[in-house]
Amino acid sequence: MTANPDIAPLLDSWLLHLAAERKSIQTRKTYGDGVRAFLRWCEATGRPPVLDRPTVNAFVSALLDGGAEAATARSRQLAVRRFSAWLAEEGEITVDQLANLKPPRLDHKVVQELDDDQCRLLIKACSGRDFRDRRDEAIIRLMIETGARAGEAVAMGTRDVDLKTGMALIRRGKGGKSRTVPLSPQTCRAIDRYLRSRRTHRLAALPDLWLGDRSKGFSYQALYSALKARADAAGIPDFHPHVLRHTAAGRWLAAGGSEGGLMAVAGWSRRDMIDRYTRATSERRAAEEARRLNLGDF
Repeated sequence: MTANPDIAPLLDSWLLHLAAERKSIQTRKTYGDGVRAFLRWCEATGRPPVLDRPTVNAFVSALLDGGAEAATARSRQLAVRRFSAWLAEEGEITVDQLANLKPPRLDHKVVQELDDDQCRLLIKACSGRDFRDRRDEAIIRLMIETGARAGEAVAMGTRDVDLKTGMALIRRGKGGKSRTVPLSPQTCRAIDRYLRSRRTHRLAALPDLWLGDRSKGFSYQALYSALKARADAAGIPDFHPHVLRHTAAGRWLAAGGSEGGLMAVAGWSRRDMIDRYTRATSERRAAEEARRLNLGDF
């Protein structure tokens, strides 16, 4: 071990370690992208790729100065910090100099939820009978109803859905935690239609629930592209799959669902996540609640 080892060749070993820890494909990609971005920046600026605070802070500052979102800078820094911690644990570096390094502050951006009309338009955009129509409607209904993350939905297998009981198992939740979520009859019907169409797919024998076009699998990028195309057809601007998770949380509370129930279905262990995900419609729900309470009636 040297004082400043060449860390670039060790990235593949770290990603292998993350795979052994059953980190999701998307998590491994995010971490890998973060470290690669750091290494590219070091090369472009002529800095040695040293994992110390001055270097990493300069990297984060360059990201923000270059117009990156705070969330992106935070994600990149987290990847580098986790990499540094692993290198120290493995004895590749003498000490983790990034331990307790604070992440950059996040901008509290408000993500707009879809209203009921937009939800209907999004589902209507899938109103066809071919394989992709059936698949995309089933995914959209599942995500809007359960708040499943895009990566969680992609990772589902055929055995994870029980249409008779109206339940689905999210096996690869954040932090490796599994949870069971309820499915409405409408969502069960949509998934059933998809499964019947899926029988003729060339990859029907695979355990993956969702399949791509023809002989392809179904990745996060495939899900993003498919749902973005449906949103464009429905006239919904600024769409990304995570909007559906925000929408699910807002609809749950608007319908009178409990916060505890929402936390269980969404896979949250902290109550503040409810505020984060429903900030866009909290004032509207408060106004509707006030009208129901009618506290001015003396």
